Amino acid sequence: MVRHALRSPDRAAAVLALLVTSATHVPLIRMHLEEAPYVGWLFVALSVVAVLLAVVLLVADPPMVWAATGVVGAASVLAFLLSRTVGLPQIHDDIGNWSEPLGYPALTAEVIVTVAAVVTLVRSARERTSVTTRSR
Repeated sequence: MVRHALRSPDRAAAVLALLVTSATHVPLIRMHLEEAPYVGWLFVALSVVAVLLAVVLLVADPPMVWAATGVVGAASVLAFLLSRTVGLPQIHDDIGNWSEPLGYPALTAEVIVTVAAVVTLVRSARERTSVTTRSR
């Protein structure tokens, strides 16, 4: 059975937000590779994965891709909040640093990605339930 793409109306917003997520982390990679290498490599991974998800969403948007998109967005928001509140190993100087210039666009994009994924997955589940109920 071939699953059809969702063709969510939120695809464009999610694609743009994923690209912003990547773009806001790339300039920070070098500094973090020196200061806290694991954070630098996480930024590399996030930047690459965000671009890959954006490309896949442009082609098709099956539920599995939306789920991955939501996880990436939510994990990024959580990591940002943890780094600013309780801190992360090797980067305690970020605690309370809510004024990082790239933080606002990054956090906004990550929240948009997360919300778009949740809304799309809920909508998809409701549509599947509706189709199943009608076919009975």
